[in-house]
Order: sequence, then structure tokens, then C-alpha cells
Amino acid sequence: MALFKYVGRDAQGNSVKGEVEASSIDTAADQVMQKGVLPSSIKEKKAGAENLDLSLIFASKVNPSDLIVFTRQIYSLTKAGIPILRAINGLAESTHSVLLSESLQDVLNRMRNGYSLSAAMGAHPRVFSQLYVSLIQVGENTGQLDRIFLQLSEYLEQEIETRKRVKSAMRYPTFVLIALAVAMVILNIYVIPTFAGMFAKFHAELPWTTQVLLGTSSFFVDYWHLMLIFLISAFIGLKLWLNSPKGAYLWDKWKLKIPVVGSVIERSLLARFSRSFAMMLSAGVPLNNALYLIAHAVDNNYLQEKILAMRSGIEAGDPLLKTATAAGLFTPLVLQMIAVGEETGQVDELLNEAADFYEREVDYELKNMTAKIEPILISIVAGMVLILALGIFTPMWDMMGAMKGG
Repeated sequence: MALFKYVGRDAQGNSVKGEVEASSIDTAADQVMQKGVLPSSIKEKKAGAENLDLSLIFASKVNPSDLIVFTRQIYSLTKAGIPILRAINGLAESTHSVLLSESLQDVLNRMRNGYSLSAAMGAHPRVFSQLYVSLIQVGENTGQLDRIFLQLSEYLEQEIETRKRVKSAMRYPTFVLIALAVAMVILNIYVIPTFAGMFAKFHAELPWTTQVLLGTSSFFVDYWHLMLIFLISAFIGLKLWLNSPKGAYLWDKWKLKIPVVGSVIERSLLARFSRSFAMMLSAGVPLNNALYLIAHAVDNNYLQEKILAMRSGIEAGDPLLKTATAAGLFTPLVLQMIAVGEETGQVDELLNEAADFYEREVDYELKNMTAKIEPILISIVAGMVLILALGIFTPMWDMMGAMKGG
């Protein structure tokens, strides 16, 4: 939710200035005009430390499934000719999500006070994204609100399905890594100290692998509280860094380069971009406005910078194909689709095909992800077993050999 400063004149011709919260400059203009002010200038106010709202940082977001159900239901109600106020009132009372219900009640109150649906929804960024609000505004302006709700529900369903597939593919390696971490803690606290006491009784000369294991275990047992403090501090520091503009940008850029996983993340984001872009264009949103809204909807600061650069190129008069090529994000096949779409005037349809292409690639990558990750995990487990065998069983064999020789 951005803060916008406006300057304008009221119905009596007096100069008026103030600030409004809105999801976009168009929504801000709508809110200002609803106050009876004709704006002459609207500019986004850069947020500083004094504008930090801790309630927004720690507040929870609505469950995507609840939002999909709401969007599907309100589509059916508006298509059936039910008045929008009555439809929202009924859904606010029937939804199981407390956050969504409270937000809808506030939306209802704002609309009764003269706000448009998009402006009222724009006051709840934790529930309705900037993309969602902007499309609702398009639906209000074109009189096709029911069709917009249908498009939004289909888009949200695609989004949640892709996220489920990614989480499902990551479940196995995550479980294995957690199990390895637990095994390391148990070994260092209970297993290795037992062998350390046995080796000390025999006063045996220990190989370097055993000395490393014993030293690691001793450090873990003696300084576990300091290690815990360090891990908690590191976690908090990492979260603060990721919440900073530079940290968020660098992490969003680096995670696209992670072996095995990075390509899946990149293709998933590009599928979201293509699908959102197609939806915005088919709804009649101007090209530059669509790129601005999508840049803030892809949930990746690195891609956001690239998409905003595309928008600047469009505003400078460059064709879409040239700006897309300069961005360096798309495969040659997708660039060819964009070129054909520009020539035929069917960019939205070709972008939907590009989204389908990326989603098929994501499906293929996810199906093969386990096969790619398994050898890495097996190598890690084998390395742990090898170190334990060399560090613990080798000196035991030496001691047994010495006892038999004696």
C-alpha cells in the first residue's frame, strides 16, 4: 500500500492538498475525486522510517484458497444480477476466514460511504493485491465486472496449483535434510561422547578423523548454548537483511541461479508474468500500466526491475518485442510468440500460450527434480557414514587388533 500526495481544487475552486493511501496512482486519483477534489498533481510519497507500520509487517495474509472461493462466489452472484453490496454482505457473513470477513465488512462500509469497489478493496493490501484491485477497477470502468472476477479466479487457481507442485517437489529433500540435521545433533550429544570415554580408557593413539569427530562433539556439548544464540542471531540478521531493499534484490537475483531449483523458480515467475500480462491486456489495461502493475505482482525484486525497464522502453516508443529482448528474460520461442502477437494484434492470446509453455517446463522440471537431488543427498549421507566409519570404527579395529596381538 503506497502513500500518494495530491494537489487539486475542491468544488468551490479552493486549492486543496493532502495524502491518500492506495494500491496504484489510478486508485489514488479515484479516491481523491470521490472526496470532491479535482486533482492537478498526484505523486507517490517515498516511505521513510517514520512511515513504518509494524502492524502491516506482522499482520497475516488471507489464505489463497479463501480468496479463490470468494472470487468464484462473487462472480456467480454478479453474473446472476445480484447487487454488489448485497453480494459482498452475504459473502462477508458466510466466509470462514476472519481476516477476509473483517476486510469485506470494511469494504462494504466504504462503498456505502461513496467509495468504488476497487478503492475500498485497495485499503486492504493484505487481502487484495495491487493486480487484483487494478483489474476490479478495469471491470468497473468497462461494465464487465463479472468477467473480471472469472479471470481473477482462474488466475488465482493457476497460481495456487503451481505453488502446490513446487512445495510437493521440495518436500522430500527438505525432510531428508531435517533428518540429517537431527541425526548430527544426536550423534554429537549422545553417541560420540560414549566412544570418547571408551577411547580415553585405552589411551589409544587416535587417527586425525577420530580427533576431528571428538573435537567437534566436545565443542558442541560445551558450547551448544552459544551456538543456539548464534543461530538465532544469524536468523534474525538474515531476516532483517532480506527485508532491506538491497538484501531483497540480491536474494531474488541469487535464488534464480541456485542449481536445480533456480530454473524452476525462474520459469514459475515467468509463467506468472505471462499469465498476468495476458489477463491485463485482455481486460483492456494500457500496455505501460499493465507492466507497472505486473512488476509489483511478480514477487521478485530482480524481475521487477527488468519489467519496469520494459515499461520505460514502451513509454519511450519501443515495440514490445524490442523491450522484451532487451530484458534478457525470455527464451527465443517466447520472443517469437510475442513477435507474432504484435503482428496479429493478439498479444494476450500468445502470452497465454507462453504461460502454458513455461508451466509445462515447470511441470517437467518438478518431475525430474527428485531424480536430480537424490544423488546429492545420497552423497551427503555417504560422506557422513564414511567420516563416522573412519573416525569411530577404525580406532576400534586397531584396539581389537592390539588386544589380540597382546
